[in-house]
Amino acid sequence: MKVAILAGGVGSRLAEETEVRPKPMIEIGGRPILWHIMKHYAHFGFDDFTVALGYKGEYIKRYFTDYAHLEKNLTISLSRGHVEWLESGHQDPENWTVRLIDTGFSTSTGGRVKRLRSHLGDDTFMLTYGDGVANVDLDQLLAFHRAHGKLATMTVVRPPARFGHMVLEGDVVLEFDEKPQTGEGWINGAFFVLEPGVFDYIENDDTQWERQPLENLAKDGQLQAFRHTGFWQCMDTLRDKKLLETLWENDEAAWKLWD
Repeated sequence: MKVAILAGGVGSRLAEETEVRPKPMIEIGGRPILWHIMKHYAHFGFDDFTVALGYKGEYIKRYFTDYAHLEKNLTISLSRGHVEWLESGHQDPENWTVRLIDTGFSTSTGGRVKRLRSHLGDDTFMLTYGDGVANVDLDQLLAFHRAHGKLATMTVVRPPARFGHMVLEGDVVLEFDEKPQTGEGWINGAFFVLEPGVFDYIENDDTQWERQPLENLAKDGQLQAFRHTGFWQCMDTLRDKKLLETLWENDEAAWKLWD
């Protein structure tokens, strides 16, 4: 099964990082967050990726072009321009197939999905964004999708509130808890499983996946929610990036399911 990853946005809220590289290439523990996402999928056996590029897409192309060589020990004959991979490399490159598709600089998320249609074929496929990690059980997600028989499954999550919780009665604070709460509603956590019929819900390049397509799929009874109560964290701000870095450095990265 193919996995589509949206990696073309500008990431303006992380301008400190995205001035020089696209958001999915911001590093956590010395690896792009895109790599972390792909490692998660590959852990469950999904290692055929189609990545929608846009802003600074050439950065992602260079990374994967160089990836195999950087992960192996090499013998290089400078006079002949010959490069030989040595069997004793410290780590074999992942056995992934990665298609890097330019979907336009200003194309919206839905338009990017539609531009991948010819690369995804006519089978069920997975879709996620290139800026968030989780410990979603992808086998359970796929089984859930196949059981209900609808066009689309969206993983929904309940992220902790960032600023604590209080209960008010008029101007009186009846209850205050400084610790983050999980009482907020369910939100789109990405990690979709989709049937090819969803392409019919996307009009053009200006279509936002999160608007008309998902709204109309819901109206037609074709969108199901897979509730994920485990770890989930997007990387929208520098604060989010620092949180993920801290978790990785402290060996508390709940999304790291691989060895």
